[in-house]
Amino acid sequence: MTSDSFGTRDQLVVDGTAYQIHRLDRIKTAHRLPYSLNVLLENLLRNEDGRLVTAEQIQSLANWRPQAMQQRQIQFTPARVLMQDFTGAPCVVDLEYLARVVFAREGPDGMLAYPDTLIGTDSHTPMVNGLVVLGWGVGGIEAEAAMLGEPMSMLIPQVLGIKLSGEFPPGATATDLVLTVAELLRRTGVVGKFVDFYGPGVARIPVRIAPDAVGALLQGRPYERAVLSDLDEAIDESFPASDPVSIVRGHANDAPHAPGHCDIAHDWPHAPVEVAMASGGSARLDNGHVVIAAMTSCTNTSNPSVMIGPGLLAKRAVEKGLTRRPWVKTSLAPGSRVVTDYYDRAGLTPYLDKLSFNLVGYGGATCIGNSGPLIPEVAAAVAEHDLNVCSVLSGNRNFEGRIHPQTQMNFLASPLLVVAYALAGTMHTNLLKDPLGTSSDGKPVYLRDLWPSAREIQDVIDRCVQADIFAKGYANVFAGDDNWRSLQVPEGNAFKWDADSTYVRQPPYFDGVGREPAPLTDINGARMLARLGDSVTTDHISPAGAIKLDSPAGKYLSEHGVARKDFNSYGSRRGNHEVMIRGTFANIRLRNQLAPGTEGGFTRDFSRDDAPVTTIYDASVNYVLAGTPLVILAGKEYGSGSSRDWAAKGTALLGVRAVIAESYERIHRSNLIGMGVLPLQFAAGQTADSLGLSGEESFDIAGLAGVETPARSAHVRVTNPRGQAREFDPHVRIGTPTEVAYCRHGGILPYVLRQLLGDVPVALTQA
Repeated sequence: MTSDSFGTRDQLVVDGTAYQIHRLDRIKTAHRLPYSLNVLLENLLRNEDGRLVTAEQIQSLANWRPQAMQQRQIQFTPARVLMQDFTGAPCVVDLEYLARVVFAREGPDGMLAYPDTLIGTDSHTPMVNGLVVLGWGVGGIEAEAAMLGEPMSMLIPQVLGIKLSGEFPPGATATDLVLTVAELLRRTGVVGKFVDFYGPGVARIPVRIAPDAVGALLQGRPYERAVLSDLDEAIDESFPASDPVSIVRGHANDAPHAPGHCDIAHDWPHAPVEVAMASGGSARLDNGHVVIAAMTSCTNTSNPSVMIGPGLLAKRAVEKGLTRRPWVKTSLAPGSRVVTDYYDRAGLTPYLDKLSFNLVGYGGATCIGNSGPLIPEVAAAVAEHDLNVCSVLSGNRNFEGRIHPQTQMNFLASPLLVVAYALAGTMHTNLLKDPLGTSSDGKPVYLRDLWPSAREIQDVIDRCVQADIFAKGYANVFAGDDNWRSLQVPEGNAFKWDADSTYVRQPPYFDGVGREPAPLTDINGARMLARLGDSVTTDHISPAGAIKLDSPAGKYLSEHGVARKDFNSYGSRRGNHEVMIRGTFANIRLRNQLAPGTEGGFTRDFSRDDAPVTTIYDASVNYVLAGTPLVILAGKEYGSGSSRDWAAKGTALLGVRAVIAESYERIHRSNLIGMGVLPLQFAAGQTADSLGLSGEESFDIAGLAGVETPARSAHVRVTNPRGQAREFDPHVRIGTPTEVAYCRHGGILPYVLRQLLGDVPVALTQA
């Protein structure tokens, strides 16, 4: 039964239909809240029930202060949860097509109308906040709970305001702006905050950033500003943000800064190698050469203003007689099927094909490690001569070891520049000064000769990007192809697990779970599984890319009859916990300081004599058999990145009971709690180095046993092999009463299961 403590319930009649709504203008402070918080306020008003969502929560949000560090917990109930598939893309459609902006559904007292909101398990999902749909990325653990009716527990966030003014200068694209703004947000620090865009440029400049790429909860634009383009003077000068990043119109500095220039000649390390190409002739391969050029991504390759440009650039390049360099593997994987439709309509497909930008699929391919092998003779030369080659892609991920095991450098760029680098073939080229190649008449061709103007791009959009191709493309979007429709679907409401499947297996999360949670216990005699540095991402912890043949995961697949060519990637195998446990901490670029001189998923196994170096998975098996709990030590920003939920699931299944880091990324910290792993944080000024920890010690963590709520700090006693002890008190990074409940129950999944069984009280007290 919902409540209406603030008297906001009302009716809105549209086309003869009455909808029940909640009027924000009856909350006297609503007018001064940022737009994103107004959507959150409506959510609380509509879901007030006096138990999970209380009048006190609503009043706390209404009393929001821009500069205050909010500590009040609220319960957010998203309108929908969008789950990704096992390949990493939620859908191969424009996410805008799925967005409703305003939800309308039948309620107990008639029709309801309310803002569309969502949480999603893929970093691309929240791109719909470009259409003012409030939503953000979460780990699969939280999403699974939300699907079972569990509200999202969160602290009232701070809000960062970013003012947009002006328009794109010639040569700049939306991708360039997005990467620049993302860098600004990371530098400013937006972990756990909302980000609202405002200002006169909002309607002119398309900005969509995956919020979890910068640690933010969401980024979005206000309804009346973005959808209706109804700009007014009120948004030019101020914004009710916690930390407004703004410039003021009319001032001398009200313009973007000129880009920096680097005119210094660099002495790059060259090691040229002659390679005989199977297609005929030879090529000289060197450090810094581009071996992958991919237009790919669910998001950056869905925007016509971004995607028409590379087609026009390809057309001009072909007309001048240019081709891609022979060592470059090129591919086209746009984020929407409509892209290829308007390429065909504009007559651009043949030119892209001439440069070998052939369609390989839709969505994120190269950016999640699915580029496939390099050109064989190129791959052989890179391996034999240890060349440092690179990829250029239009995706939003370039973590170490993710794009391709042979590309140590990976650069994000607009699709236009992806085509340009395929023509140049090397990062040593200065695209502003050096020619990309030689035309058929022997003249040098520069990027400026090929670059289409904004007017040319818009003319093609106006002529070829019409509503009918969207309507046609999405008419049967849920029907699927023949392969999808021919799948045999078992009957019944329960999923039937296939014991022989190497893709989807029944996970062990509920094994041994009783109706009552076991009491919290201290952690005694733990050993260190890995000691890691700063900026260890979830891709380091749980890689999404290729599976090596000689890795624990590769050996498992081989033993189960999977041929090497069918290994696929970790991202595609995430439904099989046996693969993912073996892949945890298996990134080929991971550097575990506990096993110096190694790169990849290696550690020392202190359960064996002389603590030999072995794989992290094999060591964990021995520790589990010995009943030895494990800890991870890490530096700053532990767990940033994507591929999130398995970074916590794999950590827990390896037997890790606690992580001690200098700082955490928002979702990964939450996911660790959701899997029953205790996140501890070194006190200010303390690090593993300052405490003299080598990794050979045993760890005792006290302060957990016999308590309902863990204290704000724990007590750690570290004993080295000589019997010498050192003690320190890290912070316990559990922030909300709901997280306390998850901790007591051993994770979010056991908690939700017990709640469904009726053994957990619904109401949670405020910490």
